Amino acid sequence: MAFKGLSPIVYGGREVWPLIEGGKGVSATNHMSSGAWAAAGGIGTVSAVNADSYDAEGKIIPQIYDQLTRKERHEQLVRYAIDGATEQVKRAYEVSNGMGAININVLWEMGGAQEVLEGVLERTRGLVTGVTCGAGMPYKLAEIAARFNVSYLPIISSARAFRALWKRSYHKVSELMAAVVYEDPWLAGGHNGLSNAEDPEKPEDPYPRVKALRETMRAEGVSEDVPIVMAGGVWFLREWDDWIDNPELGKIAFQFGTRPLLTEESPIPQGWKDMLRTIEPGDVLLHKFSPTGFYSSAVKNPFLWDLIHRSERQIPYSKVEAGEHTVQLDVGIKGKNFWVTPKDRERARGWVGEGFTEALKTPDDTVVFVTPESRAEIRKDQADCMGCLSHCGFSSWKDHDDYTTGRLADPRSFCIQKTLQDIAHGGPVEQNLAFAGHAAYRFKQDPFYSNNFTPTVKQLVDRILTGD
Repeated sequence: MAFKGLSPIVYGGREVWPLIEGGKGVSATNHMSSGAWAAAGGIGTVSAVNADSYDAEGKIIPQIYDQLTRKERHEQLVRYAIDGATEQVKRAYEVSNGMGAININVLWEMGGAQEVLEGVLERTRGLVTGVTCGAGMPYKLAEIAARFNVSYLPIISSARAFRALWKRSYHKVSELMAAVVYEDPWLAGGHNGLSNAEDPEKPEDPYPRVKALRETMRAEGVSEDVPIVMAGGVWFLREWDDWIDNPELGKIAFQFGTRPLLTEESPIPQGWKDMLRTIEPGDVLLHKFSPTGFYSSAVKNPFLWDLIHRSERQIPYSKVEAGEHTVQLDVGIKGKNFWVTPKDRERARGWVGEGFTEALKTPDDTVVFVTPESRAEIRKDQADCMGCLSHCGFSSWKDHDDYTTGRLADPRSFCIQKTLQDIAHGGPVEQNLAFAGHAAYRFKQDPFYSNNFTPTVKQLVDRILTGD
């Protein structure tokens, strides 16, 4: 059956294709990719998550944090974030050449999210059409959009989450809600909104979930003109033919996050692009190692395997003899009050024999065993925290009040700012977190990319519009 095709939608006062470039921070989408996506007639998305700024010669300014306190480093991070996103928006707008539209994307759970968003919108008036925002429950998104007269596009993963946001806040500024992005938590790359009510091991078909979302929107009186954007797992539009012009779902648009990584304009380093061509089905893992506390999806490379194995070298303990905890741990720790099971003590002795000689306490009354080198890196990264999240499990930072979550810093996680900055700016792909959607294996299978072909963004958008 032939692909029925897409019809343009009106967004920001002009006709655009209902194709949205997924915003990916840190620096995995920038002005080049998003400006080109808009120039091709779509909606380009600048990531406003610690984006790059440039010096007078056009070189990227390294984001260095040499202040003494976390709070001061966090304030520096917010300055970098506002400067970088502002610069990226201005450049993207130029590249777009008056076509399509430019959105910005923020994570509500990033440190200083509201301050960054307001700072960027203040300095880019007239250039940004809308703001996409997820990773958390961004109740304040609507009122911020109203203040700067831009559209807002909340990213949610269930009808329930949308209803909560609508009831609390969005119904007051309904006219600026340009779309609702349904991000499939089992298919999308990066952080997602998988809740405790859902099983990470049991993916659910997106159709009934999006149908339920539309039913909720209709019940709340949301205009039929507001499209739902399907995000996560979208590759060939012909596979979504039955979603288009479907009265059950209403207006539908599509977001592409993974496919735009492999274009001429994509800012990610060549080594990362090369790695994308090697991914096999099952190589992308939905995991919970992120310091945000959210589930996220990334490539199973040595960086991720290290986190997987670290959590496997883990045993529970109690501070007094109790239940099955009848023996004292005698390796990896200082002090006596670590009561464990005899079996776990034997496991711990085995790990120490393999070189994992350091036991680190977690917030959950367990210890994990790591090498001395790993322990030193974990402790340094925790100490160097620059406050990039509103709440960080890895360093126990919080971006308000007393600046601490009050919990023990968790060695089973990692510094996300450090690794995302590193991979985006040429650091080793294998030794860093590489976010990707679960359809990334299709780079290897899709004949469009054969013979090492790398399309321009315009070539990719044109290809997508054919159904492929």
